[in-house]
Amino acid sequence: MPKRSTNWNDRKANDLFEAVLALKTKDECRRFFRDLCTLEEITDMVDRWQMVKLLIKGFSYRDIASKLKVSTTTVARVATWFNRGQGGYQLAVKRLRLGSNNSIHHHRASLH
Repeated sequence: MPKRSTNWNDRKANDLFEAVLALKTKDECRRFFRDLCTLEEITDMVDRWQMVKLLIKGFSYRDIASKLKVSTTTVARVATWFNRGQGGYQLAVKRLRLGSNNSIHHHRASLH
């Protein structure tokens, strides 16, 4: 069997993004993503977004990893994508007015 393309920036991917943009409520999004993704995939995306929210508040990678039960490597990867990715995390943070930081640094704030 031929290997699937990993091109996320093509016509088929755009079809998916258009479907997401057509959704109007959280309930519609919840239903769409539950039909589209496994529970594990949704949990992974939920955890990544929670990592962003905790990182912009200044929590340490170790505290975030412990709280969300993920590796510090995963937290570092999310922080890297926030700082040097496509700008999607930063755009969402800005639009949701979650923080004024333009970048995430490894801070030592505690979750306790």
